[in-house]
Amino acid sequence: MRYWASARAAAGTDCDALDVPGPVSLAELMARVRAAHDSRRFSDVLSCCSVMVGDRPVTTDDPAAVMVEPGATVEFLPPFAGG
Repeated sequence: MRYWASARAAAGTDCDALDVPGPVSLAELMARVRAAHDSRRFSDVLSCCSVMVGDRPVTTDDPAAVMVEPGATVEFLPPFAGG
């Protein structure tokens, strides 16, 4: 899990490594990082982020239906001005 800009600031780190036994849904990973950071601000920022799984944008896909393979990078990109 890699966080950019305000997501990084809210998390207090630029990344988290999560151990998974096999493919896991993006929804489950998001629930795990929300619980790990236990911050309303982090949760709010995560809710408005664009998400990339590897080089694939998640866009409007249901996070429960997006499967993430072990070793994949998930990136959270908050909206920002001027971009």
